[in-house]
Amino acid sequence: MNHPQPDTLIRNPNGNPITASVEIRASASRVWAVAGEFAGFDRFIPALERIEMTGQGPGSLRKKFFKDGNLVVEQLNHRDEQAMTMTWTTLYNTLGVGQLWAAMVVEAAGADCSRATWTIIAEPTQGEAEADAFAQFVQGFADEAMGNLRTLF
Repeated sequence: MNHPQPDTLIRNPNGNPITASVEIRASASRVWAVAGEFAGFDRFIPALERIEMTGQGPGSLRKKFFKDGNLVVEQLNHRDEQAMTMTWTTLYNTLGVGQLWAAMVVEAAGADCSRATWTIIAEPTQGEAEADAFAQFVQGFADEAMGNLRTLF
């Protein structure tokens, strides 16, 4: 008799990192208070209707409800207040994303100035044929979000 073995659908994606980085005229701690708030991405992503959280800290789940009806569920993997870094993984989505890992980092860049960088490694569900269009979509989405983040300061 064959007994089930431990398995998982969660794996890190392969691919080139996509980064969106902005310099912001505010202290790193002020920027981290917004960009580092896992439950607060709706502040700089206008396509989001609302975010619902389950739990707190690493392992917590974020459900992002988009105004167009799409849904993304993500798990916070790591968060470091002192280093101002966090990472997360997409567990479920209706956007055509196969696997997705992301990081947000905020660094000081001089007096009352900082740099926020969102890094995404993602795979489309459709496969290689759609990879270029998918990468352009992800890059455009991240660039717009980070531009919106900058306007909050």
